[in-house]
Amino acid sequence: MKRITLEALIRSHRDTPYNQQYEYILTLISEGRIKPLKASGTNGKHPALYREYWLIEQEKDYLALEEELKYRLHPLLSVDYYLSHLRNYEKDRVWVLRLSEYLKESREYLEYAESVNERSFEIWGREKFLGREQGKRILKNCGLTEEFLHIYQTTEPLAYYSHTRDVPQNLLILENKDTFYSMRRHLMEGGGRILGMEFGTLIYGAGKGILRSFLDFDLCVEPYMRDGRNGIYYFGDLDYEGIGIYESLAKMNAGERKVMPLAAAYETMIKKAERTCGTENLPDTKEQQNRNIREEFFSYFDTVCEDKMRKLLESGKYIPQEILNITDFR
Repeated sequence: MKRITLEALIRSHRDTPYNQQYEYILTLISEGRIKPLKASGTNGKHPALYREYWLIEQEKDYLALEEELKYRLHPLLSVDYYLSHLRNYEKDRVWVLRLSEYLKESREYLEYAESVNERSFEIWGREKFLGREQGKRILKNCGLTEEFLHIYQTTEPLAYYSHTRDVPQNLLILENKDTFYSMRRHLMEGGGRILGMEFGTLIYGAGKGILRSFLDFDLCVEPYMRDGRNGIYYFGDLDYEGIGIYESLAKMNAGERKVMPLAAAYETMIKKAERTCGTENLPDTKEQQNRNIREEFFSYFDTVCEDKMRKLLESGKYIPQEILNITDFR
């Protein structure tokens, strides 16, 4: 029950004499629509009225909804939850009925995988209903899973530059946009190698975005890039986050394809930093970075280089990928 003041109750009768307001309140009480809250005290008038009341919710007749749940919905929909929560069914009814009608009329569409937004619009006429609105809750209440709808998540497509489609070849994933553009320019201007290695394709990783994009690697790249004989390398910032991205990517692809750090690039970064600015003048590592890295990244370097990288990280410094530019690649 909700509390309501006397003033709110008689607002629609405020221009009528007090005796009519009094009769109106008595009528509401006799009809069982309100109940006096005696602890609120009276208004000091004669005859007196209490200052606050309980609003009594009227019991609704849900028999028609109960019948609908039992006999009109598609048999694949579980009705147990809504039979026990008829008020919730009244709120969700339009969406449950659309799902039921879809199963009755278009169930054969579930044989073909569709994106979340496509399936959502197909069933409910709202592309975001399943991903961002009530869709997941409606499914759960009806005893269905997202897998039942045969849907898939879409990721940002990979941005890459194909210098050659020959196989086998080396593919290089780059964390940052500037380095991707510089290396692409180097290859387009006739540069055959990058830091001593030949690369046929450059992939822009967009930081951690590469982890989402690589989930659909086999679906969104050209056939030559999927060739199992290709080598895949990674190059990013020399900091905890950059190393973490590499290690997550390598772990995610374990058993399917091997992803290796481009050791020559990291070694060149360290040498250039020592030569040009000194490691003590490098920028400070961002505080919020996750520092839980494993040992896989360091296993690709000799002990001298590994020691320098570890000391750099422990000192709170990092080397951005952009320390290298097109003159270094030439």
